[in-house]
Amino acid sequence: MENDSVVKVKIQKVTREIITECEDELAAEEPLEIQLIFGKNNERIKKSVSVTMRTPANDEELGIGFLFTEGIIKNRDQVSGVKTDGNILQITLNENVIPFLNNSERNFYTTSSCGICGKSSIDAVRTVSQYKNQTDNIFIKADLLYALPAKLREQQSVFESTGGLHASALFDPDGILLLLREDVGRHNALDKIIGSAFMNNELPLNNKILLLSGRASFELIQKASMAGIKVIAAVGAPSGLAVDMAKDSDITLIGFLRNERFNIYSGEQRIIM
Repeated sequence: MENDSVVKVKIQKVTREIITECEDELAAEEPLEIQLIFGKNNERIKKSVSVTMRTPANDEELGIGFLFTEGIIKNRDQVSGVKTDGNILQITLNENVIPFLNNSERNFYTTSSCGICGKSSIDAVRTVSQYKNQTDNIFIKADLLYALPAKLREQQSVFESTGGLHASALFDPDGILLLLREDVGRHNALDKIIGSAFMNNELPLNNKILLLSGRASFELIQKASMAGIKVIAAVGAPSGLAVDMAKDSDITLIGFLRNERFNIYSGEQRIIM
């Protein structure tokens, strides 16, 4: 079966003085234009919200997740249709639904490595979650956390063949993998996860664990906060601003989760040693 997430290229593999002709598999990267259609039926407006570089797969989830985590849309009932045409994704809102675009306008092009760098002003960096003050009762055993990276790697099919993708995964409090998404952009992988939950009316995700395959950036913590996630574990390091965001949002943030050890940067009350 052909996989749109992978491209095959002819390469020369060099080992000391030996050159071998062979084929290599790489993670695909293509642009996706996200278009928003809204307004009254006789005055419909079509607006290009963003072009992002992504790994083709789960584009509907990516677009919906992007609009939600940017604060442009708030609930599933606002969306009447989602349609893909090649590398163009059109998301149609119900009549009279006015998307909140003022604080979320981006430069037209963003890269796969950085989703936040296209923001048009510093005031547009922060978005406020409707679940920020929602209570939770999730507690996680340390032994359970140790096992999560191995479970993630077992399911990362495209990474296994290319070595070039980031992953975001949702686990339940018992450590059972619920959802996994991969992408060349770490923010895209998370938007796909949240977009899936949004379309299935599963928000907020305040009783789930989010695992990130790499580092924890400010933008990833902010997107998770928008979805009501309260426990985030990352294989890599968090940034200083990510820790500030986690504390402000009452999120348990764990970094360097590997080899049966981890650091707790905020929300230690949810971890059972």
